[in-house]
Amino acid sequence: MSRSGRDKVSTEGGDGLSNQAFVSLDLGALPKGPSRKDGAKPEKAGKSKGDQGRVEVRREKAGRGGKTVTTLSAFAPAVTLPALEDLTRSLKKKFACGGVLKGRVVELQGDRAEAVLAELTALGFRPVRAGG
Repeated sequence: MSRSGRDKVSTEGGDGLSNQAFVSLDLGALPKGPSRKDGAKPEKAGKSKGDQGRVEVRREKAGRGGKTVTTLSAFAPAVTLPALEDLTRSLKKKFACGGVLKGRVVELQGDRAEAVLAELTALGFRPVRAGG
């Protein structure tokens, strides 16, 4: 029930096996990429840094033992979690307050809504005051 030796491929090395899998490809038929003299990468055809999307800024107090918290939510899906972590860290440092990122919601301790609105506008977001 065993296979015969003629179906097997030798793994001893030699001409049949090579670590350079793409050596035999013809690269002459590929189009040239865009040439940039300054060495910069071409911009993506999406949102620019100036428009990172709408963000809801809300001042909450309910269910927090009387403490006021400013929450930032409804970030665009294009804003990644590492970017949100960096944003949380920079806002905490700028406003000298505590805060946390829970899911995709940034919570900052204290009533910082007006200052956060100005800072988000400077960062290229479109902040909207939500709630009461």
